Amino acid sequence: MEDKHWTVRIHIIEDGDDTRAEAVLTTQDTPQDLMAVTGRGVAHRSPVDRPVPEIGDELAASRALEDLAIRLHDVASDDIVDLAGPADQEGSLAWERP
Repeated sequence: MEDKHWTVRIHIIEDGDDTRAEAVLTTQDTPQDLMAVTGRGVAHRSPVDRPVPEIGDELAASRALEDLAIRLHDVASDDIVDLAGPADQEGSLAWERP
């Protein structure tokens, strides 16, 4: 069994009452096989709330991670459609998507 290492980096930008975050997942199984998927999230502080920047960071980052999870699931779903199922003798799929 082989270990794999995937990395998620979260970049947070605060601009006044707005906070934006990007969560970038990178995988590299082989040197030529690099994949990156990005999720994005935002948070906005209500004018009546106290200014606690950590809350905006947490909300924006959690929303970026949630978006990343959805996008990664979409990648996996596309791979299932494109690559799953038996292969015929020549290496192509024995069935096609309807």
